Amino acid sequence: MTFFDPKSFLKMLSDGVKLDYESYAVIIAHRSSDPFKLLIMTILSQNTNDKNAIKAYNNISSKFNVDAKTLSSIPLETLSELIKPAGMYIKRAARIIEVSKIIYERYNGDMNIILNLPCDEARNTLMLLPGVGAKTADVILLFTGKCPTFPVDTHIARVSKRLGIVSANASYEDIRSAWMKMYEASDYLRLHLLLIALGRQFCTARNPKHDVCPVKVMCGFWRSITS
Repeated sequence: MTFFDPKSFLKMLSDGVKLDYESYAVIIAHRSSDPFKLLIMTILSQNTNDKNAIKAYNNISSKFNVDAKTLSSIPLETLSELIKPAGMYIKRAARIIEVSKIIYERYNGDMNIILNLPCDEARNTLMLLPGVGAKTADVILLFTGKCPTFPVDTHIARVSKRLGIVSANASYEDIRSAWMKMYEASDYLRLHLLLIALGRQFCTARNPKHDVCPVKVMCGFWRSITS
C-alpha cells in the first residue's frame, strides 16, 4: 500500500469513524429540501459549532417561517436575540436579513434560480451574496446535489494538512482541489462528513488521539512523530 491510497483511506474512515447525522447542522436543514433553509443554517454555523447553530436555527423556526420573505422583514433586534447561541449575533442577524432581502427581491424567494445555473456560475453567484464565501457556497451546492464540489471546514483543513496531502500553508482552493482530484463526485458528500467526524473525534486541534486514530498509518504527521 502506498503512503496515501484514496480507496483504502475511505474504507478506513468508513470503518473507523462514527457518523452521528444529528450532529451536523447542514443535514438537519437539508432534510427540508429547501436550499434557503440550508443557506440560513450554514450562515449560522460559520465560526461556531453545529450545536450552537442548530439551537439558533430552532429558535428562529419556533417563532417564524424560515423563508426569504419572512426573514427579510424581521426586526434586527428580534432576530439578533433569537440567534444569540450562534455568537456574533448582531452582525450575523444583519447578514441574514440582507441576504434574505436579496433572495426575495431578486429571485422571488427561490434559490433554485441560482442553483440551476451552470456549476461555476452558480458558485460565483452564491459567493456574491452577503455572508456567503466559498465554503458556504460549496455546502449549498453539495448538499442540494446541484454540483459536484467539496466544502472545506476547519476540521477538514486541519486533517488534510496533517495527513500531508496538502502543504501546511495550503489555501481553501488547494485543499478542495486535492480531495476532488482523488475521489469520484459520488464520494464527495460521504467523504466530507467522514473527514469532519475524523477531525471531531480523533484529529482534534489539541491533543489529537494518535494511538486510536483509524487512519494513522496514512498520516504524514503521525509518521513524522513516530519515525
